[in-house]
Amino acid sequence: MCYQGRQCLTLSHAVSQTLSWTEVLTLKNLSRIQAAESSLLPAEAPNHLLTMVNWVVNHWFSVLFLVAWLGLNVFLFVHAFLSFEKATKYYYTRQILGSALAWARASARCLNFNSMLILLPVCRNLLSFLRGTCSFYRSTLRKQLDHNRAFHKLVGYMICLHTAIHIIAHLFNLERYSRSRQATDGSLASILSNLPHQENYSWLNPIQSPNTTVVYVTFTSIAGLTGVIITMALVLMVTSAMEFIRRSYFEVFWYTHHIFIIYFIGLGIHGLGGIVRGQTEESMAENHPHKCAEFFEKWDDPASHCKPPQFEGLPAESWKWILAPGILYIFERILRFYRSQQKVVITKVVMHPSKVLELQMHKHGFSMEVGQYIFVNCPSISNLEWHPFTLTSAPEEDFFSIHIRAVGDWTENLIRTFEKQYSPVPRIQVDGPFGTASEDVFQYEVAVLVGAGIGVTPFASILKSIWYKFQHADQNLKTQKIYFYWICREMGAFAWFNDLLASLEQEMEELGKVGFLNYRLFLTGWDSNFAGHAALNFDKANDILTGLKQKTFFGRPKWDNEFSTIATAHPKSAVGVFLCGPQTLAKSLSKCCRQYSSLDPRKVQFYFNKENF
Repeated sequence: MCYQGRQCLTLSHAVSQTLSWTEVLTLKNLSRIQAAESSLLPAEAPNHLLTMVNWVVNHWFSVLFLVAWLGLNVFLFVHAFLSFEKATKYYYTRQILGSALAWARASARCLNFNSMLILLPVCRNLLSFLRGTCSFYRSTLRKQLDHNRAFHKLVGYMICLHTAIHIIAHLFNLERYSRSRQATDGSLASILSNLPHQENYSWLNPIQSPNTTVVYVTFTSIAGLTGVIITMALVLMVTSAMEFIRRSYFEVFWYTHHIFIIYFIGLGIHGLGGIVRGQTEESMAENHPHKCAEFFEKWDDPASHCKPPQFEGLPAESWKWILAPGILYIFERILRFYRSQQKVVITKVVMHPSKVLELQMHKHGFSMEVGQYIFVNCPSISNLEWHPFTLTSAPEEDFFSIHIRAVGDWTENLIRTFEKQYSPVPRIQVDGPFGTASEDVFQYEVAVLVGAGIGVTPFASILKSIWYKFQHADQNLKTQKIYFYWICREMGAFAWFNDLLASLEQEMEELGKVGFLNYRLFLTGWDSNFAGHAALNFDKANDILTGLKQKTFFGRPKWDNEFSTIATAHPKSAVGVFLCGPQTLAKSLSKCCRQYSSLDPRKVQFYFNKENF
């Protein structure tokens, strides 16, 4: 097998030991198979400068958005740092804590800012609203909504960074509080730390006694206890969200990620204890640090013009940052719950090869667009687990459908439940639909659809919709050409949508639009016996594997050749490239989009789009 630029594994080696008695015939057909796979010489790769310029042209808004977000983080950090490092109000606090005070408060400011943002990318109804109803978002800005999951991750990483800074700074703070409380040298820090904890006096050091330990303060104060809880919640959420855990143990990810509720509650009350304190405005009139700090030994002298300073805790700020997005997210979940409670009627259940379950359903008021997805819950399996599935039906159909492949405990249990012959059909709850990048497929003159395995599902919806549009002679169809690539590891997978492709073949022939749809099926897993059988039957009108007129290719597409061909065939077109598949394939396609896009905006431009749930 091959991948991007490397020669695909030819069938000659696979069948050389099994077809000796028909060697001449086999070699003839093998040469024709290979010719079909490598009719074009690899195109010369464009230079790196051109690739970089194309990347900037295609991603300028993403870059601008990230720069603005990072710039806001830097501004908030620097502004808060300088405020606490230079402000006279915190002069006495700095005598005990030093610069660790500014580090703790600056990271807290950025932590609040990013906690405000973290929920917005997962408000799917908000994103669908922006995508579908606001015309302002229909071009460059609309495309950025497809990166919501990536931005959610970036914000999460930023929260982790500032949490680490905040914790380290406060560890230094607690140690300095403890050291100054135990000091007996009569220094300013010692005097400030020994201000009494009584109603008539305002204390500065939260450690009330030289015998009080840092651990005791941590677990008995509001700030310390909530800080520990928040940190533990964050560690659990981040570690369970790692890619291999999310894919292999989705249930662990799903349940653990909902600890965010504890995180936000803890964050909202974290600052109520007022451990970090500053001098009051009234006290500064009687004891201005620039005038009285050097006379701290005479503060208790009635004749002194400098009175002992009074302090107050900083007001809690975190809740102000997270209140609005929290309310928005609550409304989001209420809407999801309301829609999930609407009755879903399962009209048809089909078991496909390779353990793929197809469910056809009906729900009152359900409206969809091509390429959208829904969340599905089966209460008999789990009341809390909701899993995303791309819709495989077309908007023109009177039902909506999904294809579910057994890839985890939940999907395996669901398929087993439907396979039971004499048990009642389990109840299904549905939330959605939600928008994806594939909705924009008909906005391009030329569309390239790439599906890997079950990743073909959004394109099944698109191809069905095309069939209906041709049936009804839709004159508003902007798309002039579609290239469809389906890459599968198992031979039986092609049976999922064989009937659809066969219908499209027939429809295109009858309407005289054979060139409208150019589809290619690639099989990446096969044995030598089957390869030999395919070679011997290559001359037949229909493919022996799928029964379609288009023959199945063995190996993987050589994307440089494919993109070069498309760029040559459509020199002045906007080409939308849509993928539902693994990240490695996404990197290859994204790279090709950059390489084969012209710097001249009037010539061919490739726009990469990837499904993200």
